[in-house]
Amino acid sequence: MIVEIYSDLICPWCYIGKHRLERALTERARLPLERRWQPYELNPDMAVGGIDRFAYLSTKFGGAERARQVYSLIEETAERDGLPMSLDRIKRTPNTLAAHRLVRFASRVQLADRMTDLLFAAYFVESLDIGDREVLLAKAAEAGLDPDLVRDHLAGNADVAAIRATESVARQIGIQAVPCFIFNRRYALAGAQEPSAFMPLLDLAAEEVTPLPHRVMRPA
Repeated sequence: MIVEIYSDLICPWCYIGKHRLERALTERARLPLERRWQPYELNPDMAVGGIDRFAYLSTKFGGAERARQVYSLIEETAERDGLPMSLDRIKRTPNTLAAHRLVRFASRVQLADRMTDLLFAAYFVESLDIGDREVLLAKAAEAGLDPDLVRDHLAGNADVAAIRATESVARQIGIQAVPCFIFNRRYALAGAQEPSAFMPLLDLAAEEVTPLPHRVMRPA
């Protein structure tokens, strides 16, 4: 089974949704599954150096107070899930293109899952700027990648066109927000749903033989 996970590495619901999928998979431990991490930048026009976090949230949510209310709900959800998260310590909202390029690079040596784990934790737990090249290089080394090869990769434009193309296709097939989980290119589940919401789709996808066009399914 193939699960394509469209997400952004600074999206708190993507971080939560990832762990909820993993909890669901513990109930289907014998199910052979390949996760493919697909890029979906929430801020594709973000300045390369990112932006001050407070200014970003105030603009996004129409004021600091509203931003605090929204993020309070996210932190409460993460706490219920037993997931560490320190949103108040984050100082900058980064441009995530380089981070997505790093995940794509890691996928070539079957380390995309590990790389994604480390980048989510770097941002939401360690409050690091994952748009910073030195942070990315340190996390790449932690994942087991050659930092010299990663440095050369990020210094150029490798994979930029591929990432833009993937994001374009995502929007064409109707993905308007993340996370979005697509099973065998047939069924999709949008949002950070509870682990139980994944079960029917995991079972349906396990029975699939020939992938067909996407059909978005949401729990009742």
